[in-house]
Amino acid sequence: MPRDTLTRDQIVRAAVSVLDAEGVDGLNMRRLGAQLGAAATAMYWHVKSKDELVVLAADHVWDEIELPDLAKVGWRAAAAALAAGAHDMLGRHFWMLPAMSTHLIHGPNKARYDDRCLAVYEAAGFTGPDADQAAATVLMFVIGAAQGEAAELAWRARLRRAGADEEQQLRDTIARISEIAEQFPRLRARATPSVEAARPLPDEDSFEFGLRTILDGLEARLASGSTRSRPESPAGR
Repeated sequence: MPRDTLTRDQIVRAAVSVLDAEGVDGLNMRRLGAQLGAAATAMYWHVKSKDELVVLAADHVWDEIELPDLAKVGWRAAAAALAAGAHDMLGRHFWMLPAMSTHLIHGPNKARYDDRCLAVYEAAGFTGPDADQAAATVLMFVIGAAQGEAAELAWRARLRRAGADEEQQLRDTIARISEIAEQFPRLRARATPSVEAARPLPDEDSFEFGLRTILDGLEARLASGSTRSRPESPAGR
Protein backbone atom coordinates (compact mmCIF):
# COMPACT_ATOMS: atom_id res chain seq x y z
CA MET A 1 0.00 0.00 0.00
CA PRO A 2 1.57 3.34 -1.01
CA ARG A 3 2.21 5.66 1.91
CA ASP A 4 -0.08 8.38 0.49
CA THR A 5 -3.07 6.02 0.65
CA LEU A 6 -2.50 5.12 4.29
CA THR A 7 -4.25 6.99 7.06
CA ARG A 8 -3.41 7.25 10.74
CA ASP A 9 -6.71 5.55 11.59
CA GLN A 10 -5.81 2.55 9.38
CA ILE A 11 -2.43 2.28 11.07
CA VAL A 12 -3.91 2.50 14.56
CA ARG A 13 -6.53 -0.17 13.80
CA ALA A 14 -3.86 -2.44 12.35
CA ALA A 15 -1.70 -1.84 15.42
CA VAL A 16 -4.59 -2.93 17.67
CA SER A 17 -4.87 -6.14 15.63
CA VAL A 18 -1.15 -6.88 15.98
CA LEU A 19 -1.20 -6.03 19.68
CA ASP A 20 -4.19 -8.32 20.26
CA ALA A 21 -2.27 -11.19 18.67
CA GLU A 22 1.29 -10.59 19.86
CA GLY A 23 1.31 -8.00 22.64
CA VAL A 24 3.45 -4.88 22.98
CA ASP A 25 6.72 -6.77 22.44
CA GLY A 26 5.40 -8.16 19.15
CA LEU A 27 4.59 -4.75 17.68
CA ASN A 28 7.10 -3.08 15.41
CA MET A 29 6.91 -1.05 12.23
CA ARG A 30 8.03 -3.95 10.03
CA ARG A 31 5.33 -6.23 11.48
CA LEU A 32 2.77 -3.46 11.09
CA GLY A 33 3.83 -2.83 7.51
CA ALA A 34 3.35 -6.51 6.73
CA GLN A 35 -0.13 -6.32 8.26
CA LEU A 36 -1.01 -3.38 5.98
CA GLY A 37 0.90 -4.46 2.91
CA ALA A 38 3.10 -1.37 3.08
CA ALA A 39 6.73 -0.55 3.68
CA ALA A 40 7.71 -0.12 7.33
CA THR A 41 9.02 3.36 6.53
CA ALA A 42 5.54 4.43 5.41
CA MET A 43 4.35 4.18 9.02
CA TYR A 44 6.61 7.04 10.05
CA TRP A 45 4.73 9.47 7.83
CA HIS A 46 1.82 9.14 10.25
CA VAL A 47 3.29 8.21 13.66
CA LYS A 48 6.65 9.20 15.10
CA SER A 49 7.49 6.05 17.03
CA LYS A 50 6.28 2.74 18.39
CA ASP A 51 5.63 4.40 21.75
CA GLU A 52 3.32 6.95 20.15
CA LEU A 53 1.55 4.16 18.29
CA VAL A 54 0.97 2.18 21.49
CA VAL A 55 -0.60 5.26 23.12
CA LEU A 56 -2.80 5.87 20.07
CA ALA A 57 -3.90 2.23 19.99
CA ALA A 58 -4.62 2.24 23.72
CA ASP A 59 -6.74 5.37 23.45
CA HIS A 60 -8.55 3.85 20.47
CA VAL A 61 -9.83 0.84 22.43
CA TRP A 62 -11.21 3.02 25.26
CA ASP A 63 -13.79 4.12 22.69
CA GLU A 64 -15.25 0.58 22.73
CA ILE A 65 -16.84 1.24 26.13
CA GLU A 66 -20.47 2.31 25.96
CA LEU A 67 -21.17 5.22 28.28
CA PRO A 68 -24.37 5.01 30.36
CA ASP A 69 -26.91 7.83 30.19
CA LEU A 70 -27.29 9.35 33.65
CA ALA A 71 -30.69 10.69 32.67
CA LYS A 72 -31.94 7.12 32.35
CA VAL A 73 -30.14 5.12 35.06
CA GLY A 74 -29.10 5.70 38.66
CA TRP A 75 -25.53 6.33 39.68
CA ARG A 76 -24.88 2.77 40.92
CA ALA A 77 -26.11 1.18 37.70
CA ALA A 78 -24.03 3.68 35.72
CA ALA A 79 -20.93 3.05 37.82
CA ALA A 80 -21.35 -0.72 37.43
CA ALA A 81 -21.79 -0.37 33.66
CA LEU A 82 -18.64 1.74 33.33
CA ALA A 83 -16.62 -0.69 35.43
CA ALA A 84 -17.91 -3.74 33.55
CA GLY A 85 -17.24 -2.03 30.22
CA ALA A 86 -13.64 -1.29 31.18
CA HIS A 87 -13.17 -4.83 32.53
CA ASP A 88 -14.49 -6.36 29.29
CA MET A 89 -12.30 -4.06 27.20
CA LEU A 90 -9.19 -5.05 29.15
CA GLY A 91 -10.15 -8.69 28.67
CA ARG A 92 -10.32 -8.22 24.90
CA HIS A 93 -6.99 -6.39 24.76
CA PHE A 94 -4.59 -8.11 27.19
CA TRP A 95 -1.73 -5.83 26.14
CA MET A 96 -3.43 -2.80 27.66
CA LEU A 97 -2.25 -3.58 31.19
CA PRO A 98 1.45 -3.90 30.27
CA ALA A 99 1.07 -0.76 28.15
CA MET A 100 -0.44 1.14 31.08
CA SER A 101 2.57 0.24 33.21
CA THR A 102 5.08 1.66 30.72
CA HIS A 103 3.18 4.42 28.90
CA LEU A 104 1.09 7.40 29.97
CA ILE A 105 -2.17 6.49 28.26
CA HIS A 106 -4.10 9.57 27.20
CA GLY A 107 -6.30 10.82 24.40
CA PRO A 108 -9.87 11.90 23.70
CA ASN A 109 -11.41 8.45 24.21
CA LYS A 110 -9.75 7.87 27.58
CA ALA A 111 -10.71 11.42 28.61
CA ARG A 112 -14.31 10.75 27.51
CA TYR A 113 -14.46 7.71 29.79
CA ASP A 114 -12.85 9.51 32.74
CA ASP A 115 -15.18 12.48 32.40
CA ARG A 116 -18.27 10.26 32.47
CA CYS A 117 -16.94 8.43 35.54
CA LEU A 118 -16.57 11.74 37.38
CA ALA A 119 -20.08 12.76 36.30
CA VAL A 120 -21.44 9.50 37.75
CA TYR A 121 -19.82 9.96 41.16
CA GLU A 122 -20.76 13.62 41.28
CA ALA A 123 -24.36 12.61 40.55
CA ALA A 124 -24.11 10.21 43.50
CA GLY A 125 -23.19 13.09 45.81
CA PHE A 126 -19.40 13.00 45.86
CA THR A 127 -17.74 16.37 45.41
CA GLY A 128 -14.26 17.59 44.59
CA PRO A 129 -11.44 15.18 45.53
CA ASP A 130 -13.99 12.66 46.84
CA ALA A 131 -15.36 12.15 43.32
CA ASP A 132 -11.81 11.70 42.01
CA GLN A 133 -11.01 9.13 44.69
CA ALA A 134 -14.25 7.20 44.14
CA ALA A 135 -13.61 6.95 40.39
CA ALA A 136 -9.94 6.01 40.92
CA THR A 137 -10.81 3.34 43.49
CA VAL A 138 -13.23 1.57 41.18
CA LEU A 139 -10.84 1.77 38.22
CA MET A 140 -7.99 0.35 40.32
CA PHE A 141 -10.22 -2.58 41.24
CA VAL A 142 -11.13 -3.14 37.58
CA ILE A 143 -7.44 -3.17 36.58
CA GLY A 144 -6.57 -5.58 39.38
CA ALA A 145 -9.46 -7.89 38.49
CA ALA A 146 -8.31 -8.03 34.86
CA GLN A 147 -4.68 -8.73 35.73
CA GLY A 148 -4.85 -12.52 36.00
CA GLU A 149 -6.46 -13.18 32.63
CA ALA A 150 -4.29 -10.56 30.92
CA ALA A 151 -1.14 -12.14 32.35
CA GLU A 152 -2.05 -15.56 30.95
CA LEU A 153 -2.84 -14.13 27.51
CA ALA A 154 0.44 -12.19 27.48
CA TRP A 155 2.30 -15.35 28.48
CA ARG A 156 0.64 -17.25 25.62
CA ALA A 157 1.60 -14.51 23.17
CA ARG A 158 5.25 -14.79 24.24
CA LEU A 159 5.15 -18.56 23.73
CA ARG A 160 3.68 -18.14 20.25
CA ARG A 161 6.44 -15.71 19.27
CA ALA A 162 9.01 -18.19 20.53
CA GLY A 163 7.37 -21.04 18.61
CA ALA A 164 6.69 -23.03 21.80
CA ASP A 165 3.85 -25.47 22.41
CA GLU A 166 1.34 -23.36 24.37
CA GLU A 167 -0.78 -26.22 25.66
CA GLN A 168 2.16 -28.33 26.80
CA GLN A 169 3.72 -25.36 28.56
CA LEU A 170 0.38 -24.65 30.24
CA ARG A 171 0.06 -28.26 31.45
CA ASP A 172 3.60 -28.19 32.80
CA THR A 173 3.00 -24.90 34.59
CA ILE A 174 -0.28 -26.08 36.13
CA ALA A 175 1.48 -29.22 37.34
CA ARG A 176 4.18 -27.12 39.05
CA ILE A 177 1.57 -24.83 40.62
CA SER A 178 -0.36 -27.85 41.91
CA GLU A 179 2.81 -29.37 43.35
CA ILE A 180 3.57 -26.16 45.25
CA ALA A 181 -0.05 -25.82 46.45
CA GLU A 182 0.13 -29.29 48.01
CA GLN A 183 2.55 -27.89 50.61
CA PHE A 184 -0.05 -25.46 51.99
CA PRO A 185 -3.16 -26.80 53.78
CA ARG A 186 -5.74 -24.27 52.60
CA LEU A 187 -4.61 -24.43 48.99
CA ARG A 188 -4.45 -28.22 49.18
CA ALA A 189 -8.01 -28.36 50.55
CA ARG A 190 -9.32 -26.24 47.70
CA ALA A 191 -7.62 -28.45 45.14
CA THR A 192 -9.15 -31.63 46.62
CA PRO A 193 -12.71 -32.56 45.53
CA SER A 194 -15.18 -32.24 48.40
CA VAL A 195 -18.89 -31.94 49.13
CA GLU A 196 -18.47 -28.17 49.38
CA ALA A 197 -16.86 -28.03 45.94
CA ALA A 198 -19.76 -30.00 44.45
CA ARG A 199 -22.34 -27.42 45.51
CA PRO A 200 -23.58 -24.95 42.86
CA LEU A 201 -21.49 -21.81 42.61
CA PRO A 202 -23.10 -18.45 43.42
CA ASP A 203 -24.65 -16.60 40.50
CA GLU A 204 -22.19 -13.77 41.14
CA ASP A 205 -18.64 -14.17 39.89
CA SER A 206 -15.64 -12.72 41.71
CA PHE A 207 -15.64 -9.53 39.64
CA GLU A 208 -19.31 -8.83 40.32
CA PHE A 209 -18.84 -9.61 44.02
CA GLY A 210 -15.86 -7.26 44.34
CA LEU A 211 -17.54 -4.46 42.39
CA ARG A 212 -20.72 -4.71 44.43
CA THR A 213 -18.69 -4.64 47.65
CA ILE A 214 -16.83 -1.48 46.59
CA LEU A 215 -20.03 0.28 45.52
CA ASP A 216 -21.64 -0.73 48.83
CA GLY A 217 -18.72 0.90 50.61
CA LEU A 218 -18.98 4.10 48.56
CA GLU A 219 -22.73 4.25 49.19
CA ALA A 220 -22.12 3.80 52.92
CA ARG A 221 -19.70 6.74 52.89
CA LEU A 222 -22.36 8.88 51.24
CA ALA A 223 -24.95 7.83 53.82
CA SER A 224 -22.60 8.58 56.72
CA GLY A 225 -21.80 12.05 55.43
CA SER A 226 -18.07 11.31 55.51
CA THR A 227 -17.52 12.39 51.90
CA ARG A 228 -17.68 16.12 52.47
CA SER A 229 -14.54 17.68 51.05
CA ARG A 230 -12.20 19.08 53.65
CA PRO A 231 -11.41 22.81 53.27
CA GLU A 232 -8.03 23.58 51.82
CA SER A 233 -5.34 24.65 54.26
CA PRO A 234 -4.14 28.25 54.00
CA ALA A 235 -1.07 28.67 51.83
CA GLY A 236 2.15 27.86 53.60
CA ARG A 237 0.49 25.92 56.44
